[in-house]
Amino acid sequence: MSPSLAFFVWIVSLAALLWFDPARVRSTSGALWVPVIWMFIQATRLASQWLNPNVEMIISVQGQQEGNPTDRLVYIALIVLALAVLAARRFPWGQFAQQNFALTLFLLFCLLSAIWSDFPFIALKRWFRDMGDYAVLLVILSDPRPLDAARITLRRLCYVTITLSVMLVKYYPALAIQYDPWTGAPEYVGAATSKNTLGAICLISGLVLCWDIVMSWPDRKKKRVKLFLAVNVALIGMTLWLLHLSNSATSHVCLALGCIVLVSARTQWARRHLRQFKFLMPASFFVYLILNFIFDMNGQMAAELGRNPTLTGRTLIWKTLLSLHTNPLLGTGYESFWMGPRLQWIWQQRGHINEAHNGYLDVYLNLGLAGLVLLIFVLASAYRNLCRGLERRSEIAVLGAAFWTVLLFYSVTEAAFVNGMLWMTMILGIIVIPRAVRSRAQDNVFSRTSDSPLPLSEKAAT
Repeated sequence: MSPSLAFFVWIVSLAALLWFDPARVRSTSGALWVPVIWMFIQATRLASQWLNPNVEMIISVQGQQEGNPTDRLVYIALIVLALAVLAARRFPWGQFAQQNFALTLFLLFCLLSAIWSDFPFIALKRWFRDMGDYAVLLVILSDPRPLDAARITLRRLCYVTITLSVMLVKYYPALAIQYDPWTGAPEYVGAATSKNTLGAICLISGLVLCWDIVMSWPDRKKKRVKLFLAVNVALIGMTLWLLHLSNSATSHVCLALGCIVLVSARTQWARRHLRQFKFLMPASFFVYLILNFIFDMNGQMAAELGRNPTLTGRTLIWKTLLSLHTNPLLGTGYESFWMGPRLQWIWQQRGHINEAHNGYLDVYLNLGLAGLVLLIFVLASAYRNLCRGLERRSEIAVLGAAFWTVLLFYSVTEAAFVNGMLWMTMILGIIVIPRAVRSRAQDNVFSRTSDSPLPLSEKAAT
């Protein structure tokens, strides 16, 4: 099959899949396409890269700082659309800020940090851009059917990113495969920009599809649900194939961990021993930290698996970044570390990297110990909200619990805090929606309906 024909077949198949999706609920808002498009860009490539796929991106310090006018225009348009939807729904911003105090405090500190940034205007621009993450998430959660809206949005994202990555790998290798500049070994990136980003796409898609299957499993004998499960199984097969190609060890381990949380949360044991189940999520991470930092578990496991015991050079990167001695209390300002002469020096030492490959270190470099403490406050508040949701048997809370647990582990070797798809999906599960929004939703928002194949049991939004 020629690449042009393969692209045409993909377009037709994707359109049919989106239109005839057995899990589609007719009553959800068309505004959900705004978060779908935003999340697609966040998960894969910038709009400018998709509009000029054959143009090699020029890597420069100046380019990192200035960005691209096309990307700015797309981001602004999506943010304006999201805010227009929320305005039409009379979203109560004041109540939202009060009920999500930890997150609000963290975001305000990020905004304040632009004052001491070496690039205050750029820091402000990036802060306002990243506020789009929360605007599109609120479009989902303020929908009259928030659980269905979350599920449909995430499924559409899986449909597009996974099938597009498969098509690109098979028929457009020049776009989907990169080569290591030192060894010449192929690195599969699919619709993303790096193998680790492709691994993150597979991680998110695998967890979302697993969540979907677990929710629908009690009704698996129904004809419509059988079709729904068949679609999910096919997508999981594609996801695992891409994950294997990405060779991302972190995503492999975290996908297994997240699936364990998703499946365990719906077992009778977890429901009868909810306190123990809730305790196991943070406890497992603390045990991991002890084994890793005292006994170097990561390095030993990597050596046993035939991988680099420095975690593919990550420990060397961490040592280099810490040697810069940034402000330990306040950091360099929001998203300001990877810019200017500092970035030029890092590139000379460690090649063209733009993240610390450790989410905790990345936050420390940008926001200092103060930002790191506030991040821990956000995670602790998120854990409290998740526990409350699990007590109500909230399906969104189950998904949030899986991504909360995964995010803790994933961020040890990758930067996933503050922005990005993993962070967004976790936030989707922990945001508290004001009562004024919930009261405007249908009384049977989380009850089983004739046009929804899933056994939805909640009576109130997460």
